[in-house]
Amino acid sequence: MTNAWNDFNDARQNTNLIPKGTIAKVRLTIRPGGFSDPAQGWTGGYAKRGASGAVYLDVEYTVLEGQYAKRKIWSMIGLYSPKGPDWGNMGRGFMRGVLNSSRALSDKDNSPEAQNARRISSFADIDGIEFVARIDVGTDSNGQDRNDIRQALTRDHKEYAVVMGGMMGGRMTSMGYSPAQPAYAAPAQQPAYAHAAPQPLPPQGYAAPQSQEGYAPPMQQGFAPAAPQAPQPAYHQPQPAPAPVQSGGVRPTWAK
Repeated sequence: MTNAWNDFNDARQNTNLIPKGTIAKVRLTIRPGGFSDPAQGWTGGYAKRGASGAVYLDVEYTVLEGQYAKRKIWSMIGLYSPKGPDWGNMGRGFMRGVLNSSRALSDKDNSPEAQNARRISSFADIDGIEFVARIDVGTDSNGQDRNDIRQALTRDHKEYAVVMGGMMGGRMTSMGYSPAQPAYAAPAQQPAYAHAAPQPLPPQGYAAPQSQEGYAPPMQQGFAPAAPQAPQPAYHQPQPAPAPVQSGGVRPTWAK
């Protein structure tokens, strides 16, 4: 007699893969390979050079939210191949999509602000960048299935707003993605001048209250202002001493 723990032909295959086509917010982290070529703009030792002479970025993607949060995917971004420019061009195209996605840009936006947002000073600018990715399934060098990321979704894609919680824009901060306004916005136009609204005239016989010292508030029923107090001297004035009296009880002639 057989049971589930004797016959495993009907057991589910445990590939541990994220389904192909899954869309998720991910963080890109570069695993430095120690290779630099300042003439190409590859500085800081972020690039890696393989035995074939190919140069690439060895990257790790971490899923940030959803069902597959904290899952990791490892992949490469091509920089150069001795076989031709195709691999490097694919890498540059992918990085354009990553920058568009992380900085809330439309791929069709060619304004000066958008063009500047697609420039980086070094690979350090994309180490830790967050964007919306479509997760794919490929094969490794041994022919085994593995997850890969080949496309970054921009705000032009209908799923972008869903992943971003309905926000169609954002900015990168040291703490991650912060939903905000679009990457740029034209300043609101202000009128050159504004007419002041006319003020109504006071009713006939109306006297504006005085603002200068001496203004007395109107008397109210049952109210009487306190009587002013006489000013007190700043010091005590001594009283004059009594006139001296001579012995014998005779007052001097000058004393009246």
